[in-house]
Amino acid sequence: MINKKWLPITALAALAACATTAENDDFDVLPKSSATFVEWGEAEGWDILVDTSRGTCLIERVDTNGTVVQMGLTSNAEFGYLGVFTQADVSPKDNLVHVSLDGKQYYGDAEAQTSKLKNGYKGGYILANNQNFVNDVMKKYVMSVYPEDANTFDVSLDGTNEAIKQARQCNAEQTS
Repeated sequence: MINKKWLPITALAALAACATTAENDDFDVLPKSSATFVEWGEAEGWDILVDTSRGTCLIERVDTNGTVVQMGLTSNAEFGYLGVFTQADVSPKDNLVHVSLDGKQYYGDAEAQTSKLKNGYKGGYILANNQNFVNDVMKKYVMSVYPEDANTFDVSLDGTNEAIKQARQCNAEQTS
């Protein structure tokens, strides 16, 4: 297996459902920049990685523009997160975000992440614990993101159904 160092991610986060407010002072949402990742597998263009410091799995994809999309669990495994990160010249801010999954609407608080990420990446994430959101991420093809004070952008969800299923299997193996 290949060890991978933490790849920074950009813009939004949410894996496990509709965004929910949580006090993230009590746990780490994103893996630490010093975390070590072990490649567990690949599913439809998504890398499935084990975060050895947390004992949890995540999925990650880097597009042709270098934008990183990552979905995983918080350090306490109570929430999922969906993060989008870029090296582009953007200034992410904490704000309300509207997410449309092929027309199905969700709202949540985006948390900006500009420090602790390697190679100049910045972006944000949303937390989620609504199973309907996760199901929609798995079954829809495009996630349109409408930050309160920034430009709208789209994220391809191609392959997320199989990738999230595989990540769940990976997570089950970490706890058994």
